[in-house]
Amino acid sequence: MRRVNAEPGSTAPAAGLALRRLAVPVGVLGSVVAAFAYVGTVDPNEPGHYPACPLLRLTGIFCPGCGGLRSAHAFIHGDIGTALGANALAVAGYAVFAVVWTLWAARAVRGRPLRISLGTAQLYGVGALIAVFTLVRNLPFGAWLHP
Repeated sequence: MRRVNAEPGSTAPAAGLALRRLAVPVGVLGSVVAAFAYVGTVDPNEPGHYPACPLLRLTGIFCPGCGGLRSAHAFIHGDIGTALGANALAVAGYAVFAVVWTLWAARAVRGRPLRISLGTAQLYGVGALIAVFTLVRNLPFGAWLHP
């Protein structure tokens, strides 16, 4: 099956068009896989491999991203419990990324752009979730959220 382009006499196979549409989503996925592969091979639990969190170093406060590299390392090695213990918010982020990327790729194959329209309430909700996570992990009763 061939699709006709806007120019008369020129045609492009439907499979080639779908592959071109998938170029950016596949490139993004490749970058994420490469980053996870690096973190999976270079253990963030050993000192000297990665820089320390500047907020933690200067203030002693855990930021929402603290433990993210340890979480990714554990996640890659299939240790979901340790990944959740290092940074539960990051593990939720991995799941959100997987869902959004799948929707993006499916829409790209069909030639439709990915549209994620979050309203003000949803954006404030995400911000509040991150703020509460950060606050709780820095209070004494939230020690179970420390990386």
